[in-house]
Amino acid sequence: MSDVKKTMTMTQKILAYHAGLKYVKPGQLIIANLDLVLGNDVTTPVAVKAFNNMNVSDVFDKDKIAIVPDHFTPNKDIKSAEHCKFVREFACEKQITNYFEIGEMGIEHALIPEKGLAVPGDVIIGADSHTCTYGALGVFSTGVGSTDMAVGMATGKAWFKVPEAIKFVLKGKLSRWVSGKDVILHIIGLIGVDGALYKSMEFTGEGVKELSMDDRFTMANMAIEAGAKNGIFPVDEKTLEYMKGRSKRELKVFEADEKAKYSEVYEIDLSLIKPTVAFPHIPENTKTIDEVGEIKIHQVVIGSCTNGRISDLRIAASILKNKKVKKGIRLIIFPGTQNIYLQAIEEGLVKVFIEAGAVFSTPTCGPCLGGHMGILAAGERAVATTNRNFVGRMGHPESEVYLASPAIAAASAILGRIASPEEVVL
Repeated sequence: MSDVKKTMTMTQKILAYHAGLKYVKPGQLIIANLDLVLGNDVTTPVAVKAFNNMNVSDVFDKDKIAIVPDHFTPNKDIKSAEHCKFVREFACEKQITNYFEIGEMGIEHALIPEKGLAVPGDVIIGADSHTCTYGALGVFSTGVGSTDMAVGMATGKAWFKVPEAIKFVLKGKLSRWVSGKDVILHIIGLIGVDGALYKSMEFTGEGVKELSMDDRFTMANMAIEAGAKNGIFPVDEKTLEYMKGRSKRELKVFEADEKAKYSEVYEIDLSLIKPTVAFPHIPENTKTIDEVGEIKIHQVVIGSCTNGRISDLRIAASILKNKKVKKGIRLIIFPGTQNIYLQAIEEGLVKVFIEAGAVFSTPTCGPCLGGHMGILAAGERAVATTNRNFVGRMGHPESEVYLASPAIAAASAILGRIASPEEVVL
């Protein structure tokens, strides 16, 4: 093959580097060195059992493993307490540096970037499908099964089939009340939940600079909802600013070749995107806010690894300030990390939420997966800033989840139906 044809996408370059190869091509099987292996309280117990069956005495690098008990914590029952105890004992025995206990933990995909554990150019695997969040930082990160996590902890390596890539060329600027959540819901609605199956979603174009880091985290987080292997953004000034003071490790910046081959190319004009809602029971079932109609709701959840960052809370507070949650509506807000929790207190956001009639929770994945702290009963509807709205995702199989941005969620809590922020903010 001539050098002219040996072009690579951003993801392919990162994988080639970590596999010690000059070039990789889509479909090629490789073994890559890992910069971080991640697990939580649900997936790590299974991984630990597989690890113990491998007859290895120690992890490959105690500094390159992160364990975050976030799904059923604070422990909701005896079984979850036993899981966390099992994980805690393993982390202590293996002297895992980045084990985060109650009080210092957060929702894993908000915590890992905040702690500087994901660095541009890294390859990261996590036993959680939304590990793809770190692509916002120019990282190849993807979810794996617990067995792959076990092998990663033991060897520091993982095997991958090099993915093809879809290029999303972003242009224009976001309109008021439109965020990264609306952009990614628009894209998933466009291509479908299998539109990027085992492909890399690579976001490029002048429009990237119009997106905040929180917007990018949200979009990369939901790449898996389009079936993607990963989502990834170029490293720019905003990325570098975000990384300042977070890590002492060297940043490796990879850029796609100018003539890199993509299976598809989509041009997305950000200025044309409207606030968007995903109807039950699949993220691709999207409607713009002006197409929604009269959908009465019972609960609103603002938070999660998708939209539990400080900018999300600020947007919600700006809408809820001096207003009240509609009688009979439950509004649950949970920040992504302890630092975000503290910042929300210091900025007066928590006061706004409580005065509006909301519940402000400790960081946890609980409501998102129907685990605890927000379970839906039969026939109930929720607007949630989370990432999935499958049947029974947040509780009873006969409940419904509508995915939306923090702006739509806050407005909906005030009016008791899915609503645009423009209906409640002058």
